[in-house]
Amino acid sequence: MEDFDAIIIGSGQGGNPLAEALVTAGKKTAMVERGEVGGTCINRGCTPTKTMVASARVAYLARRGADYGVHANTITIDMERVRERKRAIVSSARQSREKRLTTTHVELIRGEASFTGPRQLRVDLKSGGERWLRAPWIFIDTGTRSARPPIAGLDTIPYLDNDSIMELDQVPQHLLILGGGYIGVEFGQMFRRFGSQVTILQHGAHLLAEEDEDVTAEVAKILREDGIEILLNAHAQEVKPGIVLNVSVESRMQTIKGSHLLVATGRTPNTDALKPSAGGVETDEWGFIRTNDRLETTAPGVYAIGDVKGGPQFTHISYDDYRILKANLLDGGQRTTRDRMVPYALFMDPQLGRVGMTENEARKSGRKIRVARMPMTSVARALEVDETRGLMKAVVDAETEEIIGVAVLGIEGGEVMSVLQMAMMGHLKWSVLHDAVLAHPTLAEAVNNLFLHFDDKK
Repeated sequence: MEDFDAIIIGSGQGGNPLAEALVTAGKKTAMVERGEVGGTCINRGCTPTKTMVASARVAYLARRGADYGVHANTITIDMERVRERKRAIVSSARQSREKRLTTTHVELIRGEASFTGPRQLRVDLKSGGERWLRAPWIFIDTGTRSARPPIAGLDTIPYLDNDSIMELDQVPQHLLILGGGYIGVEFGQMFRRFGSQVTILQHGAHLLAEEDEDVTAEVAKILREDGIEILLNAHAQEVKPGIVLNVSVESRMQTIKGSHLLVATGRTPNTDALKPSAGGVETDEWGFIRTNDRLETTAPGVYAIGDVKGGPQFTHISYDDYRILKANLLDGGQRTTRDRMVPYALFMDPQLGRVGMTENEARKSGRKIRVARMPMTSVARALEVDETRGLMKAVVDAETEEIIGVAVLGIEGGEVMSVLQMAMMGHLKWSVLHDAVLAHPTLAEAVNNLFLHFDDKK
């Protein structure tokens, strides 16, 4: 049994900086990684997908050239080049991360870790053999993978997930997508722009189930304008070779044939091989690690970081988990996850930036609220660049006049949302933004006019 001060299982966006901080604090630290360094974000999440989204947007703008008085030649898509560009950027990010770990003198152990007892691990090495490790601090950062829905026949066909779809070297003729969440929407629009016929099948009544209906209706409108077929209340019953789906749509059966199938029906935690119960670590019914608001598991000295504990699965949340652990374990702090703001952006085009409460959540909370809503056609900058699809929306506490929720579906929606998030963090009243002198013509300037459009003024 080898002794360390700290062991991190998984090289994700929280575990990597935590490893560096632990070594800097004089802790003998090991990191166990069964796959590629960098976790989901670098290898199969943010970095590769947003790289490919950028390629798809170039194709979209090239086809729209005539709208701006620019006439381009016939547009063709070289998927091998798109993939090559994606791979190069991922490889660069991964190498940078590995170099930082090496420079910091984190011991990187390649293999699969599993608990054998309280704060004790066995690692089945990729090179063969095994190592037995123990430490007073163990951090679980093993992330998630694409969930596999219980659909008859799925195991008989070569289906795609969010990882394998980015390795295609040809544009699919007809891409069927199971799931109308963030992954399904991003890839659906991306491959439509690459030239695929795309059908999205969503089991619920609207896309992006957690968002307000007015926002999701606008998202659906944009995707349909782009030529994407959207089937709501659609339940896949069976899939047959040749990518033939038997689907119940609005309780009526129909058959849909495609060339490729992307399964984007959620995420499942990477905890099965970890054997957490052997270490006294409890999981929920789906296998996610249970933690309190200090990221402590049910086993003393064992913590969980990032997606593996469930909740908001975003890179910036994983990074904030690292900051909480560093503050509490190394800096004498008392940070928790309570009441932390969770911003996020969906990188469809135009982007959807979101932070705070939705209108639905605010109304259910019993607060007295006001809702400001404005179409992007009212934004001068959006008109000038001919990118007017979408809307801006802010939910305001009627008593304090503070902004409690924001949705910006529009060009650079994530950036504009962040402007409003800063106001929320500073507890500014909506009138401060309404009266602010902001540079013209910028997208951020739209927050002046947004607060002229409260629903109760109609």
